[in-house]
Amino acid sequence: MDLKKDASVDLLTMTSMGVRITPAGRQPIQTSSLYEMQATSAESNVLNVSASLGLSTKVLTKFVAGSPIAQFIKGELRKRNIAYEGAEVEQGGPWGFRHQFNIADAGYGVRGPVVHNDRAGEVGRTIQAKDFDLDRIFGKDGCRILHLSGLIASMSKDTSAACLETARVAKKNGTLISFDLNYRASFWKGREAELSAAFKEIAGAADILIGNEEDFQLALGIKGPAAGGSGLAAKIEGFKGMIEEVAKAYPKAKVFATTLREVQSANRHSWGAILRAEGRWYEEAPRDIDVLDRIGGGDGFVAGLLYGILKGWEPEKWLQFGWATGALATTVVTDYGTPSDEDQVWSIYKGNARVKR
Repeated sequence: MDLKKDASVDLLTMTSMGVRITPAGRQPIQTSSLYEMQATSAESNVLNVSASLGLSTKVLTKFVAGSPIAQFIKGELRKRNIAYEGAEVEQGGPWGFRHQFNIADAGYGVRGPVVHNDRAGEVGRTIQAKDFDLDRIFGKDGCRILHLSGLIASMSKDTSAACLETARVAKKNGTLISFDLNYRASFWKGREAELSAAFKEIAGAADILIGNEEDFQLALGIKGPAAGGSGLAAKIEGFKGMIEEVAKAYPKAKVFATTLREVQSANRHSWGAILRAEGRWYEEAPRDIDVLDRIGGGDGFVAGLLYGILKGWEPEKWLQFGWATGALATTVVTDYGTPSDEDQVWSIYKGNARVKR
């Protein structure tokens, strides 16, 4: 990948920051009286691996002025070595703006995880391109990779337009664009034509496209895999065939990736991934992993993949590192993994869980 040479930021994203509250002790939401809180968003979670391992990262977002939740979010981003830029807007009274609450339990055994989003009045839905000096950010300061997600791109008309304009300015200034489609039916309801056009334009500018079968079909209108045999091998071959069609439709994209997950229980998954880079396929066959909390595993995979690209590794290592950072994210109660160093990640990849003294 041809990365921008002179840039002050390695990896940047646009996002709506909020908080996640999780029942302690893996209890269900409706019966728990004790919760743990973390600052979160799908897009900022992708930055965490690079931020933890010494690269420069930044989020473009928006805050509620004077809000203790906004103060908490800023503090958590600083702890994670993630810089931020964001306008401060007045709350507007008790029924005005706020940061979203994501309420999620991890499930246990045969009881699957449950996620409830409480996003009414979310300040991030008002993010606009004019909130940021994009010419400075991508021109003067410089950025190597801009990561966008279908979540922020579909939150509102404002955020869709902001993602489009940000992608245009980034592309003009030589920044690579990563786009995780992240299709959500509830976000698209009643806006299908509008969002389809926006997603296709962003995908048309993207260098890196990430998504599962449903994402590519519903967000980009790509025909699904041809019916074939049963089993994982047939599923992978069908997905590869679909991605070949995506590559024809979006020739500027050189990297395509997705994770492979089979759920045996809330605490035991089969975890794999596949990658197409510069026309060549790479596979990480699914392996069983123990899961503390599955939320964030997919973002963890993208985080490791982009870190490998930023480090200038070969594609095979991008995939291996992404597999391992995705697995790492499932071993912690936060929905992002915070590796201590690269060796920890490679130990996970090698299946070495022995004590390190």
